[in-house]
Amino acid sequence: MPADSITIFGEALFDCFPDGSRILGGAPFNVAWHLQGLGAAPLFVSRIGRDTAGSELLAAMQNQGMRQNGVEVDADRPTGSVAVSIDNGQPTYHILEQQAYDYIAAAEVSASTELGLLYHGSLALRHGVSRATFDQMKRNWRGPVFFDVNLRAPWWDADDIHKWIAGADWLKLNDEELALLLPEGHAIDSKLQLLQQRYDLLGVVVTRGEHGALALTDRGEFVEVEPATSVAVVDTVGAGDAFAAVLLLGIAHGWPLALALERAQDFASAIVGQRGATVRDPEFYRRFREAWH
Repeated sequence: MPADSITIFGEALFDCFPDGSRILGGAPFNVAWHLQGLGAAPLFVSRIGRDTAGSELLAAMQNQGMRQNGVEVDADRPTGSVAVSIDNGQPTYHILEQQAYDYIAAAEVSASTELGLLYHGSLALRHGVSRATFDQMKRNWRGPVFFDVNLRAPWWDADDIHKWIAGADWLKLNDEELALLLPEGHAIDSKLQLLQQRYDLLGVVVTRGEHGALALTDRGEFVEVEPATSVAVVDTVGAGDAFAAVLLLGIAHGWPLALALERAQDFASAIVGQRGATVRDPEFYRRFREAWH
């Protein structure tokens, strides 16, 4: 599967920090940004406002070389924003309502894009308009679906999350999200097996912060990866998105699971050494592209 056949559906927004700075964010946008930096050319499907933040976002996409034909501009609703606070290195989020990404119509998505790998999260599906658009896209989709769970209170419902898992081929979530969705007192590897079997997933991946990640495939392959002990953490905003981007790249290129997880962990470890979820320096990505050929 060519890496430029990856389609990313979801929110684009700015993470706004206590010191007044703001950094491009939104899990789907972060994933698309990293994929572009790593040499893929994903189609990012979203909606932004006709405002200063939206213009800044489009300019950043152009500088990154990203395709913009999947991004709609809304004259009535603002570009998404989130207030981020950091407590002991961990982010918390205050997510505003009625943002442009709640009204994605995807009018420019043609039948030619209904192949390849489709990535989505859960936040952008909180509103009926974007949810209906995604449901229509998925009905026409003929490739694997990758669901990246992003539980952001109060914008999620367990029944909806399980429904989207049932419609996915690959599932990624973190250990806290796993505990919320499966609160039973089973070991984490048992929970992975339960999810894989219950929903007939090709693979399920759980990230565990400083403890690395675990993955299980439909062939019974179980892989565990841990980060290097020398990681210097600036903040962990977007670390899971960085992991997801490389995992998508691995699926698209057919990397062995152990290799995909190792590379995803290395890249995520590098991201936590940066401020915010996206990096604008092309040299940051070049060393990974060269190392991975």
